[in-house]
Amino acid sequence: MVVLKSIPRILSPQLLYVLARMGHGDELIFADANFPSASVCRHGPELVRADGHGIPPLLSAVMKLLPLDTYVQQPVALMDLVPVDKARGLGTPVWEEYSKIINSADHHTGGKKVEIEMMERFAFYNRAKKAFAVIATGETALYGNVILKKGVIS
Repeated sequence: MVVLKSIPRILSPQLLYVLARMGHGDELIFADANFPSASVCRHGPELVRADGHGIPPLLSAVMKLLPLDTYVQQPVALMDLVPVDKARGLGTPVWEEYSKIINSADHHTGGKKVEIEMMERFAFYNRAKKAFAVIATGETALYGNVILKKGVIS
């Protein structure tokens, strides 16, 4: 826990240090409880543990500090459903919650909604291996994984 003015207490010192070191274009993964965080991080990204925390409160806190990349069309990505889950109509209500959190933050987009990319499961895993860091959370929502691409502060 961090006790500083205007810094959300859910953000650990390790996570704040990761955010401070990220540069323009670096990517941050919010990983749900089922995501293979440890094995993905063997390939390079830094692992940040946030056990017991859901992604929505962490995402909300990070969005207060991290600008999204406005030089790319889709600075946010979600893991799309696999075909069998699409066929059975599996719901993903957490995606709408993520969209609200992301679009309520100030991104200097001129009022446009932030476009969100949908990625095939294994493409998501491969992209995660190239990320700056992975935040391993306790999020239990299926398909709760998110990628954010850091922008610049103007």
